Amino acid sequence: MPPSLESQQVPLQGEEDQSQSQIKSRVTVVGSGNWGSVAAKLIASNTLKLPSFHDEVRMWVFEETLPSGEKLTEVINKTNVNVKYLPGIKLGENVVADPDLEHAVRDATMLVFVTPHQFMEGICKRIVGKFREDAEAISLIKGMEVKMEGPCMISTLISEKLGINCCVLMGANIANEIAVEKFSEATVGYRENKDIAEKWARLFSTPYFMVTAVQDVEGVELCGTLKNVVALAAGFVDGLDMGNNTKAAIMRIGLREMKAFSKLLFSSVKDSTFFESCGVADLITTCLGGRNRKCAEAFARNGGKRSFDELEAEMLQGQKLQGVSTAREVYEVLSHRGWLELFPLFSTVHEICIGNLPPTAIVEYSEHTPKFSLVGGSTQFY
Repeated sequence: MPPSLESQQVPLQGEEDQSQSQIKSRVTVVGSGNWGSVAAKLIASNTLKLPSFHDEVRMWVFEETLPSGEKLTEVINKTNVNVKYLPGIKLGENVVADPDLEHAVRDATMLVFVTPHQFMEGICKRIVGKFREDAEAISLIKGMEVKMEGPCMISTLISEKLGINCCVLMGANIANEIAVEKFSEATVGYRENKDIAEKWARLFSTPYFMVTAVQDVEGVELCGTLKNVVALAAGFVDGLDMGNNTKAAIMRIGLREMKAFSKLLFSSVKDSTFFESCGVADLITTCLGGRNRKCAEAFARNGGKRSFDELEAEMLQGQKLQGVSTAREVYEVLSHRGWLELFPLFSTVHEICIGNLPPTAIVEYSEHTPKFSLVGGSTQFY
């Protein structure tokens, strides 16, 4: 690969160095799990090629001690591989693992957030005021916070806590497939600034990862969030060996509830968003091969007798399930607003997860309990 523009120039200290910093964007990835590591790999391949970016990509790593006694950040920087969360895949020599969150974000003009959603409020509190005022953010995080005043999307939490604009990126993105450069797509959701959205799209796009932008932050983000709940339902079906017809029905009903829930919360959500990669495509791939489906299958095969916490620890090597916590958060919204009977699939998934119903309830219908029915309910609403 020819040397980048940045590497051809020797920056001088002082004003010239500051001028270079103003021209070129610096990227920090906040998070280093499976998907975070793949995101860093995608970005790093492009910062070497695009003259408007500094070569180096910082990746904040929650420090861990490996069985060998070595620190995870030291191993990543020595081998260029995240041996715990993305073994066998080179991230790019310009990816620098940093265990110090404040240091990692300090000089960034583009912040990529990709951590489990339940950690984001704490992360925001730690870095508020610790980065450049002109920074832009993008969230790859699937999930939402439920507060007394109602649900709060992660992009909104980032914008409100940090005072910066935040786009989102979601799509049919099983990380291990993208890591080995199998073709995939994603969707960037933005509010008003299309130029920033297109800049994010350029930063992520490769010949094997195609990114498009749509003006619908909430629609894109809710698709990425809610599909994990539907994936749990699909996993229950797989664990009970109910077959492909049943699974297809679950996915169709799930998509219907995703759309209805999104549009009830945000009237601005566009119907067309559900036909982007973040919508139906992400739902399909997550229900066929994601971690939520995998753990839900094991949960059902054990008759609901082993907890999701136990299965997560055993099956995911430190990664976190998002579907179970999202199902709880969605249920809280439905319960608070009196919508439980409008969303029988979402309601039933949560009831199964907490042990109030057996996994078989996912397809059971009783006219005495229509709120748990996948057949009954207010279908005219949709």
